[in-house]
Amino acid sequence: MQYLLLVYTDDTLLETLPAAEYDRLMRGCLSHADELKQAGTLIASQQLEPARTARSLRIRNGQSAITDGPFAETKEVLAGFNLIEAGSLDEAVRIAHEFPWSRFGCIEVRPVHDMGLERKRVGLA
Repeated sequence: MQYLLLVYTDDTLLETLPAAEYDRLMRGCLSHADELKQAGTLIASQQLEPARTARSLRIRNGQSAITDGPFAETKEVLAGFNLIEAGSLDEAVRIAHEFPWSRFGCIEVRPVHDMGLERKRVGLA
């Protein structure tokens, strides 16, 4: 089953890191991602641009509103993701523990819904 590891970080915590320490953590993270990819566990990963570059779209009662920034007021913003293959939610959480970013925010581990099954369910198979 696939799991999405949503990486949220608190910029104020990251800003306390010396640049060399951040670079060390990032090198370790990227090397670990390479290992997971070679093992067939990591399907995709990506780092996002800062939240200040985002725009959020909402449509309510036929009216659209576009706002700058992340969708909610929060210290922690979505910084990136890892799409992995794991045998269980517990295994996915264990893999999430191997990344350093939960020290600077959190990593949300969420099962990915099988869209193939959803297509069948609604008659579009």
